[in-house]
Amino acid sequence: MSDSELSIPGDDAVSDAEITDELPQELNVGEYVGPYLFPNNSRRRIPAIIYLSAAVVCAVVWAVAADSPLVNGGILAAAIALAAFAVYGFVCGKELKVDESEALVIAVGAVGYPVGHASAQMGWRGWFSRPTWRILLYSNEPQPEQRGLVFVDGITGEVIDQLVQPNPEDWAALHSGLPVE
Repeated sequence: MSDSELSIPGDDAVSDAEITDELPQELNVGEYVGPYLFPNNSRRRIPAIIYLSAAVVCAVVWAVAADSPLVNGGILAAAIALAAFAVYGFVCGKELKVDESEALVIAVGAVGYPVGHASAQMGWRGWFSRPTWRILLYSNEPQPEQRGLVFVDGITGEVIDQLVQPNPEDWAALHSGLPVE
């Protein structure tokens, strides 16, 4: 390397005015396009169609060229496995009919107290991956006295389970200016 190719720190000084800070694109409020739409569970049907198509191709190849040295029982086994994945994808690809807002309303009705802060999360339960909203709710006081966890079925909207209890968290330090441990 020649001396002209070497870079010495400090040679290309940048002024403070040239340094800017930007929000990432997804956090830019000026480009807000609407509420977040949770992806529907029915999208699982797309790969199920692909698996089923591949299974049909494998089965046809096995049936047509069974006496070929390039085709053996592995092709049939692949067709069966792909068909099984396809069936599972179709069974698990039930449409999500209850969105986050509806699930929050159902959960508020289930806990029986005025709700302040709440948070919803999508999860799946069981072998057939049934969509389920998990909703954490706090009562509407400056220091919430109650908290609840409600599971709402994403297809039927029924409350699967709920737990309501006194809030064990102590938030007094947040309002007194003391350091929180």
